[in-house]
Amino acid sequence: MIRHYFSTTNLKELKDVESDLIEHGFSLPQVHVLTEDDAAVQRYQLNEVESVLKKDVVHSTEIGALVGAIGALLVLTAAYLMGWNESAAGWLPFVFLAIVVLGFCTWEGGFIGIQIPNKRFERFKGLLRQGKHILMIDANEQQQSALQDVVTMHPALVTEGVGDGSSQWFVKSQKGYQDFMKMMP
Repeated sequence: MIRHYFSTTNLKELKDVESDLIEHGFSLPQVHVLTEDDAAVQRYQLNEVESVLKKDVVHSTEIGALVGAIGALLVLTAAYLMGWNESAAGWLPFVFLAIVVLGFCTWEGGFIGIQIPNKRFERFKGLLRQGKHILMIDANEQQQSALQDVVTMHPALVTEGVGDGSSQWFVKSQKGYQDFMKMMP
C-alpha cells in the first residue's frame, strides 16, 4: 500500500474526507489523523494515530532486540570457546544469561524509543507546531483513482507527499478486529 499525506487546519473537513473515503470503499484502518490536538480529534471521532506509534517504540525495540540477540550469541560463544559449558552446571547458566541479555536489551530499546518521536513523522513536526493536522491514507493500487476523486472534492487539503503504508494483511486484520468489536455487546 502507498501512504498519502495531506495537511489542513480544519478537523471538520477531515471528518468529511473520512466519510467520503468510507463511501468510496476505504476502511477506517486505512485513514489516520496525526495531530497535537488529541481532544479535538476525539471530539470529531476521527481515527487518530495511536499514542505508542507517535513515538519510536517499535523501531527502537527492534534495534534493542537485534543488539540483544548479538549479545546473547556472544555470551553463548564465549561460554563455548572458554570451555565453561563443560562444568557441572553445563549450558544452563549461560542460556539463562543469554535470555536475560536479550530481554534486557529489547526492553532498553523500547524504553529509549518511548522518549523520542517516531522517525516517520519527523518531517511533519513544523506543520504540527503550526496547528495543522496530518491526514494519512493508505491506498492500494485499485483505490488510487477513488482517492484522487475524494481529494479533488476537498480543495482545502494540501498534499504533503507519499510514503510506505501499512501492509494489506495488517489493515485487513484491524478491520476484522473493529468489526468483531462492533458485534460484541
